[in-house]
Order: sequence, then structure tokens, then C-alpha cells
Amino acid sequence: MKLSRKANLAMLVAFLAIGFIFMLPFLWMTLSSIKPEALIRGNPEQLFPTRVTMGNYVSLFSQIPFFRFLINSFIFAGGVTLSSLLLDSMAGYAFAKLPFKGSSVIFILVLVTMMVPFQITMIPLYLIMNKFQILNTYAGLMLPRLTNAFGIYFMRQSFLSIPNELMDAGRIDGVGETGIFFRIMIPVVVASLSTLGVFHFMYNWNDFLWPMLMTNTVEMQTLPVGLALFQGEHVMEHGPMFAGAVLSIVPILIIFLAAQKTFIKGIALSGIKG
Repeated sequence: MKLSRKANLAMLVAFLAIGFIFMLPFLWMTLSSIKPEALIRGNPEQLFPTRVTMGNYVSLFSQIPFFRFLINSFIFAGGVTLSSLLLDSMAGYAFAKLPFKGSSVIFILVLVTMMVPFQITMIPLYLIMNKFQILNTYAGLMLPRLTNAFGIYFMRQSFLSIPNELMDAGRIDGVGETGIFFRIMIPVVVASLSTLGVFHFMYNWNDFLWPMLMTNTVEMQTLPVGLALFQGEHVMEHGPMFAGAVLSIVPILIIFLAAQKTFIKGIALSGIKG
């Protein structure tokens, strides 16, 4: 029993140490957001500020249209998340429960697209969006992100864990295929949908490269791109950038805490059956 307690204590200490290491960059960022610029770039660097200022947050709101960037990020990340949840779940359900000729080959091709780096496809995507004349619009931002190979795979795994007897019972009761999907299957995979929604929202909320490529006016830029305005060719304002980074984390943190239980449950259930 004593050895067990010592082992548990050692594991607890190890986990706390690992957790602190992972949290240290966020702690440094948060504390730097309330430091004067001279202390941020001081030598030697100090984790805890000797002088506190809120000037970085004042500069953040006075120098850039922060709320406009915030709204653009919500529209972009939220719109992509909602569309992806619908389309990914529909495709995942088809691959898992509605086998058709060539479905295995098509599913493999879908998975292969996960191996293609985005940097290879971004120029063709840009040219296509330009051809449709939807550059610098919400449609141009969201259209290439409406569905996702990882999301299709994730939802397929979730639907595979559901017994076919539920579908058969629905058909016996006279429920159509659309009703089976929305009224029977979707309520069962709510945890997986919540998990996938958190993944999609976080990825698109933090995305920098695609919004930067697709937007050419300040009014359409998202938060990560907008914060880059504090970085010039010769001068970088670290304080306002840190302040903006701290505020940009808040929505993601709220969403994760709200969906924490279903997030963990969805991760556990998504890979029950391969």
C-alpha cells in the first residue's frame, strides 16, 4: 500500500510538472500582455512583470478594428464548423451504413487527400476562387472548407459503432432513410459531433494562411491575420500582439469547457470499431 501511494504521488508530481511545462508558454504570453514593451524585450527576460500596464489592450483596440476581426473569425470558423458537421456526418453515415458499389475505393481516395499538404492545393484553390470572383468574401473563405476528409473519417468511425438493428427498427416503423439519419442516428452520435465541432472550430479559428491568401482588405480579415498588422518590416509591437492572442483564446476556451464532457466521450467512442 505504501509503494502504491508513493507511485501515485510520483505520477501526480510528474503530471503536474508536464502540465506546467505545457502551460508555461500561455502563462508567459498572458503575463507579457500586461508588461510594458521595454520589459517584454528586456535582457534578461523576466516571467513575472515588475510593472503592470493595460496599455497593450488599449493599443489593441485603438490601432486595429479588433471587433471587426473578431466577427469575421466567428463567421468564418462558425460557418465552416456548422457546414462541416452536416456534410461530414452525412458522408460518414453513407460510408458506414449505406454501402454502395465502389464505396471502399472512394473512401480510400478521401483518406488519401489527408496526405496532401495544404500548401500544394492553396494556389489552385486561389485561382478557382478568383475565377468565380469570390475573393475577399465569406463565400470564398468558407467554400473550400465546407467538408473535411478527417471529419468524414471521424464520423464514419462513430457510425460504425452503432448497431444496424437501430436502423432496421426504424425501417420497420416506416421511417424513411432521411428520418433514420436525423431522428435515430444523429442523436446517438451527438458526443462525436461535439468533439468534431471543437476540432473544426479551433482549426479554422486559428488558421492564418488561408484567410491571409483570400482577403485583401482590413474589413474582411480574420483575427490571426489582423494581429499580424502589429508586425512591420522593421518594428514589431509585442505587447498588443500578446494582448490580442490572449483575447483570441477566450472563445475557444469557453467552447471547450462547455463541451468538455461530450468532447472526451466523443474521443472515446469514435474509434470503437474500425
